[in-house]
Amino acid sequence: MKAMVLFFLVSVTFNFAFEFPKEWKTWKSTDTTLTKIGALPDCDADVDALPEIYQETVFTYCEVKEGGPGKVGVLVSKDHTEAYSKRSGTYKDGAAFILHLKDLKVLFTTGYKDNTPVYKVFTEEGKDITAKSGPLSANTCITCHTGYRNFCKNGQCGAIAK
Repeated sequence: MKAMVLFFLVSVTFNFAFEFPKEWKTWKSTDTTLTKIGALPDCDADVDALPEIYQETVFTYCEVKEGGPGKVGVLVSKDHTEAYSKRSGTYKDGAAFILHLKDLKVLFTTGYKDNTPVYKVFTEEGKDITAKSGPLSANTCITCHTGYRNFCKNGQCGAIAK
């Protein structure tokens, strides 16, 4: 019973870890390996030569939109720019990074509560569309963001391209 109550409290805490970042359009657009491509490859593209995390990303987002999600952008809040640049793994509470699927008008948002990553999916207008399962679920984000530890550091899967 105690474990169930603790799980509920943690779930509630993380569910409210951050709100929709209304000022997201003012966030810094960041050049990463992914954004240098400009768009995620079409769902029919041969992605075998890409790093495994990009293959998984294409597969996941092709479940969101047939043909592929299209143009992408990575945005970083002004409060998290330094930590993102350093890939420090230590982040302030609040919304921090966004993978913006421009053609879909969807914001995959990583935020933090007590330096623990929390994932939410919003429309550009601010509607929380985080699903309980499937490609728009927080669990799908967690799977990639923790499954590629050599690429991701405490929820940050990307680095400024050189």
